[in-house]
Amino acid sequence: MAREDGRGRGRGRGRGDREERDEFTDKLVAINRVAKVVKGGKNFGFAALVVVGDQKGRVGFGKGKAREVPEAIRKASQEAKRNLVRIPLREGRTLHHDTAGRWGAGKVVLRAAPAGTGIIAGGPMRAIFESLGVQDVVAKSIGSSNPYNMVRATVDALKNQTSPRSIAAKRGKKVSDILSRRTGGGINESAGETAETVDAA
Repeated sequence: MAREDGRGRGRGRGRGDREERDEFTDKLVAINRVAKVVKGGKNFGFAALVVVGDQKGRVGFGKGKAREVPEAIRKASQEAKRNLVRIPLREGRTLHHDTAGRWGAGKVVLRAAPAGTGIIAGGPMRAIFESLGVQDVVAKSIGSSNPYNMVRATVDALKNQTSPRSIAAKRGKKVSDILSRRTGGGINESAGETAETVDAA
């Protein structure tokens, strides 16, 4: 009887794992061969950097080391899922405002873009935006090209994103009051932003 329960629990856990894999998308950003010098010589392994997201506003990154590539990627994916952060998006396709981020020597600048622009970003930054669900953004790296620094700087910039709804809640005002000042001052008018479109977000 105990063995049957164990098999049942195993099957249920397998379904949960499949649903979790279907919910998140994994993108391998970088993989390096690393060596550990020991008394008898060198032990070679692999270090992987993976970005994970649900394409609905959540994204995370992780790194893992192992003797084999698949195991390193698996470890990195598990760490990325533990470090997920939620980012507010305008209309579910772009950023609410321009922002910048920094990590070590890595510096990035992110700009909101009108519909149809696409993802104008390179390498590690593109992987983050695709996993996050961003469809229109212009990004530039003006610092280190190290993928670890670029990923951390990009996530740092995304964490600075705020939505009109959160600002209104902090100030005790209505969303329409925040948006009327934002659009009336000419900010983001070049991006085709109106009060109605932002309110829809």
